[in-house]
This record gives sequence, structure tokens and C-alpha cells, in this order.
Amino acid sequence: MRILVTNDDGVFAPGIAALARGLADAAVGDVVVVAPLADHSGAGAAVGAVYEREVIPYEAVEVRGLEGVATFGIDGPPALAVILACIGGFGPRPDLVVSGVNHGVNAGRSALHSGTVGAALTASQFGLRALAVSIAWGPDPVPWETPVGLAVRTVPVLAVAEPSTVLNLNVPAVAPGALHGVRHAGLGSTGLIRAARRDAGGHPADAATLDRTGGVISLVLRGGDGADPDAERGELDPGSDAAALADGWATLTALAGIREDTGPAAAETLAKALVALEP
Repeated sequence: MRILVTNDDGVFAPGIAALARGLADAAVGDVVVVAPLADHSGAGAAVGAVYEREVIPYEAVEVRGLEGVATFGIDGPPALAVILACIGGFGPRPDLVVSGVNHGVNAGRSALHSGTVGAALTASQFGLRALAVSIAWGPDPVPWETPVGLAVRTVPVLAVAEPSTVLNLNVPAVAPGALHGVRHAGLGSTGLIRAARRDAGGHPADAATLDRTGGVISLVLRGGDGADPDAERGELDPGSDAAALADGWATLTALAGIREDTGPAAAETLAKALVALEP
């Protein structure tokens, strides 16, 4: 089995090195690394302005601990790395994609915008099985061994799953022995960005002034400076991935990418729209 390892933090990020090394050491398949040369966090499944260039620069790189593992960095986001690998850009087509380990969880609506998850969903469009792996922020040293160990155990199960199966694994920033376990959890409705406010770059201004002149949007981030953990915990949907993570559990969620909505409500709306568009 040929395993493509990618990420959105960049090919030199410690999380991808830990993941690729763990998979290679476990001998669960032949590992090749293709990832962005620069950080593309938050890129989702974007591929960049490919229509404006006919070539994609890449570099063969050396990463400590990955001696013997073919490792490449590309000038583009992770979804593009997956596409290039799937159409013959880096040797034989992979059988499975593992994306991560991302530093920062991709739970709730954050999964939609995650380059880590976007790479996995892109793989599914090629009929490949894929696993996205993320770990929560926490104090150094980051316990990469916790998500890597779970990913290594998940890969053999995923390898025999239905084609296009995608799993999203999120892990608290704790040592393996401190982890409560792994639970299935649904995507919650919360995300990294909790709120936003407009101001004039640190200077007070009323809304009318900002409407005329512009300014900056200041973000209030979950877990950011001055955050109230109790208030943030109260915002989480019961039974969601974010809630389980807050309780010390790793979470596993099956995801589906872009596909036609064939449900009755969508069919009704589609039929009405087609009538409205008749000449």
C-alpha cells in the first residue's frame, strides 16, 4: 500500500515529520511525503490560481527523521499536492492519504476551512480513502506521539474501508497515558473564530465613521488571550467533537465532501428553480 502524507502547516512542520516517521516505522505501507513549501493553514480544498501557470515548482527536501522517505515540497496548498500525487506527479498513484498532524484541532465548522481536512476530502474525490489528523494547542513539548499512535492504528482499518471514506481524527494535547480514549462525535456548530469587532486600528471610532473610512476587524478566538474557558465550554453542542475534546477525549468523525444533494427538500427547490428559469 502506498501512503501519501501531506499537511497544511508546511513540509518542514514537526507534525508531518512525526506522522510520516510513525507510519514508516510501523511499516503499514510505503510512505511518500508531498506537502506545501509554505504554511497554507485555512486553505480548505483550495488549489490556487492554477489557470495562471502551466508548471508547479517543487523541491526534493530533507527532513530530520525522514531519511529514506521520499519527501517533496510544492509551491501550492495541500489539496493541490494531493491532486498532483493522484495524477502521476510523484510516481505511482497513492492508495491512501493521511493529512497532518495539524497543530490545532479541526473540529466543528473549522473542518470546512481546514487545509488538513481539505486535502483528505480532495483525496476522496479520486476514490481514495483518507485520514485527517489534528492535535489541540497546548504547552510545549507537543505530544505528537499521541495522534501519531492513533493514526497508525487507524490506517489498517481505513485501508479496507469503502473507497472515498474520509475520517477526521482530533486529539487533545495530552500524553498517550492521559488520554481518556477515542469517541465518535458529530461535527459541532462552533469554530475557532467566536466573534469579530470593527475598529480603526486601535483608535476608537463609531460605526458611521468606520463605514466611511474603514479600519480593521479584530477577531475573538476560541482559546485566545483572555478567553473564559467556562463561557466557551457552554457554547459547545452536547455530543459534538469539540465538546468531547474539551472533556479529554479524542474524536473520530466520518466526513463526506462535495456531492449532489438528492434529498426531498433540495429536489423541491431545484424543481421550482428550473420552472422559474424556463424561457
